[in-house]
Amino acid sequence: MLVAMRGGTPDMVPVAPDMSNMIPCRLTRKPFWDVYLYQDPPLWQAYIDAVKHFGFDGWLCGVPVDVPGDGDDPPGGSPWREAVVERTPERIYTRLHRAAEGGEQWTDWCNVYYVADSPTHCVPLSKVGLTARAPAAWEDAVPRRAYSGAEAFHEAKRQMGELGVVALTEGLPGLGLQPEDIYRYYDDPDSVLTRCEREHRRIVRRTEALLALDPDFFLIGISGFMITNPEPIFRRLALACLQDLTALCTRAAIPSQIHCCGPEYDLVRISAHETDLSSINPLETPPMGDCDLARVKREFGDRISLMGNLHTTSVMLHGSPADVREASKKAMDDAAAGGGFILSTGDQCGRDTPDANIFAMIETARTRGVY
Repeated sequence: MLVAMRGGTPDMVPVAPDMSNMIPCRLTRKPFWDVYLYQDPPLWQAYIDAVKHFGFDGWLCGVPVDVPGDGDDPPGGSPWREAVVERTPERIYTRLHRAAEGGEQWTDWCNVYYVADSPTHCVPLSKVGLTARAPAAWEDAVPRRAYSGAEAFHEAKRQMGELGVVALTEGLPGLGLQPEDIYRYYDDPDSVLTRCEREHRRIVRRTEALLALDPDFFLIGISGFMITNPEPIFRRLALACLQDLTALCTRAAIPSQIHCCGPEYDLVRISAHETDLSSINPLETPPMGDCDLARVKREFGDRISLMGNLHTTSVMLHGSPADVREASKKAMDDAAAGGGFILSTGDQCGRDTPDANIFAMIETARTRGVY
């Protein structure tokens, strides 16, 4: 995996279907809120168990790490705590609260955890029938297995071992996916630019601290970013930060990778020519994305390694094992020559993706992807 991520030629094409969430949760046979809310097991551990179950090359990101001085609580303020305020057989509703002058302060939004789906965060209370009043009763959601500082990262590295690679992750400054972010940029661009410059400095400081922990690779996770940050906006708000992060990774001799689902071709071009980025994924095909794998390999494969790009719904979820084998062969034919390629999928295989399809993808890589 690391050889391919650096653009080299390994003994075989690494294979890592994107299943960082729903499939590992399904394999635990527990309510999904046990994983997402109560960390029982933590999502990263459920993912490592899925790597062992299927036998693919582990690609783990999103392990939580606390960097001192990087929290959301103001100095001297009481920390936010997540509390269950409503519960049904299918859902758990939580709000954040903390001690404040005059009593408890509560968020005016909630998180919704489902019995068999990924959670929804920052939902307006009125949308789920909750009021803005402080709840009459609540129960703080205490993780059943708590890690602090970098403990989870070190334990994930230990459990993963030689089965795969473990990343630490940061984002980029820019516009979010909410309409209000777009309006604010056009109504008051100077304030948005000031915010992004402040975030740029914070992200660089945090990245320096994360790289000191020696991750296998560093993931710059910006899901759907180019939807609301097309090239002119990206250049103004985010490019300088990306250049700084990839330069830091180069100096630390740690591969850098971007994950950006949705349209991504322009980001591949910019990253290949104007940054030190090592690798990029998931290079989604239309209609979810705009990447033709063979074209991307032909135009940029000598500058940046590629990871992708089987369609997660038409191929992985609804296709047959034969369809998966054919799509896997085509992806390797399009991009594996000369190395620098990791066989993967588009963003996030769905919960009900047949196990047979995942095994078919792995088997094809192991038999067809030998260099």
